[in-house]
Amino acid sequence: MPKTIKINKGLDIRLVGASEKTITQVSPESFAIKPTDFIGVFPKLLIKEGDKVEAGTPIFFDKYRENILFTAPHSGTILEVKRGDKRAMLEIRIEADANNKQIDFYPADPATTSRDQKKEKLLASGLWALIRQRPYNVIANPDHTPKSIFVSAFDSSPLAPDYDFIVQGRGQEFQTGLNVLKGLTDGPVYLNIGERTKAPEFLNAKNVEVNTFKGPHPSGNVGIQIHHLDPINKGDIVWTVKMQDVCTIGYLFLNGVIDPTIICALAGSEVLKPRYFKTIRGGCIKKMVEGNVTNKDLRYISGNVLTGNTIRPDNFINYYDSMVTVIPEGNYSEFLGWALPGFNKYSTSRSFPSWLTPKKEYVLDTNLHGGERAYVMTGKFEEVLPMDILPLQLIKSIIYEDIDLMENLGIYEVEPEDFALIEFVDTSKTNIQALLRKGLEIMRKEMS
Repeated sequence: MPKTIKINKGLDIRLVGASEKTITQVSPESFAIKPTDFIGVFPKLLIKEGDKVEAGTPIFFDKYRENILFTAPHSGTILEVKRGDKRAMLEIRIEADANNKQIDFYPADPATTSRDQKKEKLLASGLWALIRQRPYNVIANPDHTPKSIFVSAFDSSPLAPDYDFIVQGRGQEFQTGLNVLKGLTDGPVYLNIGERTKAPEFLNAKNVEVNTFKGPHPSGNVGIQIHHLDPINKGDIVWTVKMQDVCTIGYLFLNGVIDPTIICALAGSEVLKPRYFKTIRGGCIKKMVEGNVTNKDLRYISGNVLTGNTIRPDNFINYYDSMVTVIPEGNYSEFLGWALPGFNKYSTSRSFPSWLTPKKEYVLDTNLHGGERAYVMTGKFEEVLPMDILPLQLIKSIIYEDIDLMENLGIYEVEPEDFALIEFVDTSKTNIQALLRKGLEIMRKEMS
């Protein structure tokens, strides 16, 4: 039965630079598939530099799960296989061609295809990588059956893209994708909407349980939604799929080919004209930002300001991201910054008068305003995490790698993005998201 869930804890960070609701088509000259985007995957190459590939051509597979393929979203020529330390594979760069030749995987009706046939089509096309598993946020194991599948139809993060706008005109693809997901589980498919969701594609969706979440960020995080609807205990498996990825899956079953495109929001205070771009998954952002940003020292982020990764202005969008954020760098020291009135400084406490204007939008940079220091019991962590979890105690258990305590404190329920606000309000300046990922990797290896 549909529910309305009110989230009281959390924090909305209001920033300057939200994307205008216009879409500009760009054709990036190159795109990249980054094995580093896939947690727990050990890539084994199937191509070499100079090879021609079509949309759907396998590029690499997981060494320990050979049926999980990663395919080219668009046709082109392999430009470079970029490696890092110990020859770790970082990127496979591909020069896009003009005609986008595609491998035909043949259309299929989800209502008349079996579960195994659905899995086979998703695995062969490389789109199985769009389905991720909780706990650990790794690519789902096709040999497992989840107790439920979650799709979040809104994003509450700072400057987040508007899913109501993005889904316009894609209702058939979205519903077909939901029908495919419904066939992969014996439990429910949860489609979770926000209190301001208006898109009929979401409100009238079939074969799903539609629930409404009200409240501040992180109400749009799928981990928070799982916690309130179908909590994860030891041994449980839940799958998650992003909204645009549901459309991509639906497109495959409707048309038999891979849809290479995503709608990507370009946002941030340093963007001259923030708006949406229709580009290739993993596409280079150069054409999006060239001549469209200020001349300051800038930080380019694939994703949002809380959880995204730093990229260069000639780099590529990460596989699971649908936004690029541009903000000022914070590489400066502020003399007596703590002693100044701070009328234009953002603060989650009442340290500065800015708390009197909660709806004001701010231009924030990457400055930490201090260095790493010992933990102080402030109670701030609990104010921004809407989960029945003791966050500080969980963080400490990860630091000294107490597996039993991590398990008892609920590590199976959380992902780094769920602790992003905790990292933001942390007076100790600790890299909490990286610490939580370390804990999850310890648990994953222990349980494998």
